[in-house]
Amino acid sequence: MAAAVLNNKLKKRNINGITVDSAGTSNWHIGEGPNQPAKRVWEKAGYKYEHVASQFNYARLVAADIVLVMDEHNHQQVSQLVTSDEESAKIYYLREFDESAPSLVVPDPYSMPDSAFESVLEMVERATDGLLKSLNR
Repeated sequence: MAAAVLNNKLKKRNINGITVDSAGTSNWHIGEGPNQPAKRVWEKAGYKYEHVASQFNYARLVAADIVLVMDEHNHQQVSQLVTSDEESAKIYYLREFDESAPSLVVPDPYSMPDSAFESVLEMVERATDGLLKSLNR
C-alpha cells in the first residue's frame, strides 16, 4: 500500500528520478498480485498501482537510497542483510516521517476488515507526506 501511495504522490507532483520499489521480507506471496483488500482500499482512495510480490534481498538494499520498513520485524529482517554503516543508515521506519505518529509501527492489516486497511492508508498518507517534505519534494 505504501508503494501505491508514494508512487501516486510522486506522479501527481511531477517528480521524476525517484523509483518506488516494494518487497516483503518473507517469501510467502512471491509472484502474486496485490492483497485484494489493500488494492480495493487504495483504489477507492484514488490511487492506481500494479504490484507483483517479491522478496527483499541484499541487492535491493545496496541499490536503494532509502529503505522504508513498516514494523520491528521488517526492520530486523532488513537489518540482518546489512554489511556496513552506510547500508544501515539507509533503513527507516516509514512512520519516522510522520511527526504526529504515536508509534513507529504500521500494523499489518492482513486478514482484517477493510476498516483496518483504511486506517493503515491514513498512516501511510501522513508518513509519505512527511517523507516528501523531508526530501523537499
